[in-house]
Amino acid sequence: MYRQDQQKKPRLADARKRHFGGAAAFKPIEYPFRLNFYTTPPTAEVTLEEFEQWAIDRLRVLAEIESCLYRNKTPDELKATLNPLLKKYLHIESNSAHSTQLFEQRQKDHYSHFILRLAFARSEELRKRFSKAETILFKHRFDSDDGLERSEFITSLGLDWELVSPDERNQLAKPLLAAAGGKKLDEAYFKVDWERVTDLVQSRQVLLKGGKAYVPSSQYSSLVVAEFTSRLDKALELTARALPRLDEDDRLIPILNHLSHGFAAPEYNPSSDTTILSGAPITAGAIDGLSQHFPACMLHLHRTLRSTKHLKHFGRLQYTLFLKGVGLSVEEALNFWRGAFSNMPADKFNKEYAYNVRHAYGMEGGRKNYRAKSCQQILLEHPPGTGEAHGCPYRHFSIDNLTVLLQKQMGVTDQAVLRGVKQDTEATKYHMACNRVFEYAHAAELKREKEKGQTFTTLTHPNEYMVRSWELKNPEAVVMVDEG
Repeated sequence: MYRQDQQKKPRLADARKRHFGGAAAFKPIEYPFRLNFYTTPPTAEVTLEEFEQWAIDRLRVLAEIESCLYRNKTPDELKATLNPLLKKYLHIESNSAHSTQLFEQRQKDHYSHFILRLAFARSEELRKRFSKAETILFKHRFDSDDGLERSEFITSLGLDWELVSPDERNQLAKPLLAAAGGKKLDEAYFKVDWERVTDLVQSRQVLLKGGKAYVPSSQYSSLVVAEFTSRLDKALELTARALPRLDEDDRLIPILNHLSHGFAAPEYNPSSDTTILSGAPITAGAIDGLSQHFPACMLHLHRTLRSTKHLKHFGRLQYTLFLKGVGLSVEEALNFWRGAFSNMPADKFNKEYAYNVRHAYGMEGGRKNYRAKSCQQILLEHPPGTGEAHGCPYRHFSIDNLTVLLQKQMGVTDQAVLRGVKQDTEATKYHMACNRVFEYAHAAELKREKEKGQTFTTLTHPNEYMVRSWELKNPEAVVMVDEG
């Protein structure tokens, strides 16, 4: 990663020393294991760019975990979804791999956890969601870890499990066998407070006696995972109390505020091997045909523009940046908007609107290269007022108006899907409602890809929705472009 040390960028270590007082003892942290209970805060210096990007990468994984849970995916489906995502965003190899990247991989994992801990300690709801997603991530890694390394990691924790004596084991043989479903007794049992293994209690896999759960050695993973959750929950409470001491740092707070909205709709960052539309360059005349692949927010803007021949400022900005992200050049964008505003004289368009189009493409003013707005930005910025068409229909429409849009403009006729969308929006799971509609509209194509072994993560950006829709409908025309 490019480091801007030579530009004298402020470093995060300085902020920590200023806000948490004293001469902090900074010592190198070693990572002897792939697994981590995150008990020791990181102390080495990182750039602000690393701080934010590492957190965004981890957030992508945690948000996908939450999406899988919300959609009731099976453990096998969750595993199939997580494996490629972790390899892409948060890859950690075992010691036996003898990789030269072990330290860098584990450092990123360590730092990204603590950064998001800061972001999500701000409310009880966020703490619960963060803890649940992190616990599932830990369990996934625990179950897939090398057996020897996993045992060494558990030994290093120094957990206070009470080993059941052979005499007590023999005395309780009958109820222990009953709890095991009539199978043979395990070689060893641990005795712990039942609250620490609620998953085993709920599934009736352990003996309960005197407020203690008798956990067979074959189920010790539940003990480790429960211990991870317990420690993380306590650490989040302590982090919440320390947050006011960060409020003075005007570099960290905007980043943390941005990250804390990530569960609403995580950021979409196109990779360097993004699949884009193949063939000839996209023209203004092609937009009507491509609109069949648009998500509800952009389709509503497009249909409103066609019917009223006008959009207000924030609608034009949202749609212009989306079309820019699709691949429409500035020249074709000017042709598109000039043609769309057909009731307006050309000289008026050139004087009052052409500048804004060129500005969005970074060709006027400060020449900033604006990116297409993400779901998160659309949800949180500039809610639409009277006569405005921008925003997210799943959040900003009434359920009746949303139903009409889905039925008449997107062809959603299945009542179960419409009921699901209603439930999603009432639960403020707006991106899940959008994904539900996408899955309905592409059911046959998704089934085809699943049979080929393909897995798909949750859509989090309008341009990602459009590109994936086009790919599924045109599999023979998909071309991988190396942007590097």
